[in-house]
Amino acid sequence: MRSNNMVAMILAGGRGTRLFDLTKKVAKPAVHFGGKYRIIDFPLSNCANSDVSTVGVLTQYESILLNAYVARDQNWGLDVKNGGVYVLTPREKDQADFEAFQGTADAITQNIDFLDSLDPEYVLILSGDHIYKMNYANMLGYHKVRNADATIAVLEVPLREASRFGIMNTNRNDRIVEFEEKPAKPKSNLASMGIYIFSYKLLRKYLVADAKNPNSSHDFGKDIIPMYLKDHKKLYAYRFRGYWKDVGTVDSLWEANMDLLKENSELDLGDPEWKIYTEDANALPQFIGKEANIDNCYITQGSVILGRVKNSVLGTNCRVEQGAKVYDSVIMPGVKVGEGAVVNRCIVADGVEIPPGAKVGDKNSEHITLVAE
Repeated sequence: MRSNNMVAMILAGGRGTRLFDLTKKVAKPAVHFGGKYRIIDFPLSNCANSDVSTVGVLTQYESILLNAYVARDQNWGLDVKNGGVYVLTPREKDQADFEAFQGTADAITQNIDFLDSLDPEYVLILSGDHIYKMNYANMLGYHKVRNADATIAVLEVPLREASRFGIMNTNRNDRIVEFEEKPAKPKSNLASMGIYIFSYKLLRKYLVADAKNPNSSHDFGKDIIPMYLKDHKKLYAYRFRGYWKDVGTVDSLWEANMDLLKENSELDLGDPEWKIYTEDANALPQFIGKEANIDNCYITQGSVILGRVKNSVLGTNCRVEQGAKVYDSVIMPGVKVGEGAVVNRCIVADGVEIPPGAKVGDKNSEHITLVAE
């Protein structure tokens, strides 16, 4: 199914404060994942694999690296004649100074002229900070069959955890009848994934109306979706069955990396039928020393392993010296672990050097230790 009548808009402008120093200098979607990838590779690859060839990436905070990265649309096979990846930043308006995006809906509203120039029939709204593989063409087919005004992807979560999410309550045909933001007593377990397909002409009317409301927070979950429901528009839940994780915290980012190491992992990055594309790093092949000891690891090109590494993910151009031990950890690109050092249950940020003999992290801790400069 061709999806050229649908434009994707990836919201990639969040501060990512819960990732602390990992997002001190780079936007959250640009944070490394799985050794060689960045988080935003996932929605961009999903678009490429779903035949969605026109993608707008809306950036904001610490966006220089991210802007330069996503502008290389050939990385994902999106450098096509009638498409491509467009970097969309907050606008400076004639009547005002530079104005940051005020909310997820405002980010789209500020780019209505971009969408108008493309004249899409449908708009796909995505987040730039989730790890998952999803066929958006199938979701669009569902949207069309239901003749929906809006379709929202949902994930079934344990009912005891549902209060942490925006919850969609539906009738027996999966038409959404109520939306509750993090309800204390959830009525269902259908959690919004922050993935929406809207029929554009109608969405445009609601965005324009929302922009004129001084009391609005200009957010899809808090404002636009409730307006649709109030006006009895046709909203449907699209049930997604597969791996999905919001990697907005240090612990969740670590967990998603560790999921790669599980036997028969749901997040199979080696699946030839649904590739995750990324920048091809210019690095030498990995080198494993004769005294190295490696068990259940992802090790990216350019890495030199002379010590002990177990149940860990190592990024590009890492070095683990003789006598060093790395357990249950995520090592970002360019990290050096000194001779005799021990790293346990950590995320080590890009370029950090662990001194010889140092001990970081705690194998008995409930939470993951972030090691950054």
